[in-house]
Amino acid sequence: MEQPTMTQTPQSDTFTALNKHQYANLFTYRKNGEAIKTPIWFALKNGKIYVVTTKNAGKVKRIRNNGRVMIGPSDARGTPLGETMEARARVLGPDEVEIAKAALDEKYGLFKAVFDFFMTVRGVERDWVEITPA
Repeated sequence: MEQPTMTQTPQSDTFTALNKHQYANLFTYRKNGEAIKTPIWFALKNGKIYVVTTKNAGKVKRIRNNGRVMIGPSDARGTPLGETMEARARVLGPDEVEIAKAALDEKYGLFKAVFDFFMTVRGVERDWVEITPA
């Protein structure tokens, strides 16, 4: 797997490069240190990035084991569209997910509503992830 290249950015500006993008590559790390790239939908709110994923996703397991991540803009297929930044991720608890849901709903609108509908109909459980500057 390709290793991401890292840039140093002031914390206040860390995620502004992602503002104009619909997708990002999220790199999580296996216990052996191997970086795993996953293209994701994300929303930026109050200087933090929020992501929704299935509860049994490999990235959730990797984040629970190691909160160190890299994130950078991409297209839907994961082709990088800019610099990758170091960050910290954590899985949100049930009482913390509302800000993440609202941020993603606001950004993706109808597409997110359709996605949520089918996930609910299929009975898919979800986890919400918060990503902060490193």
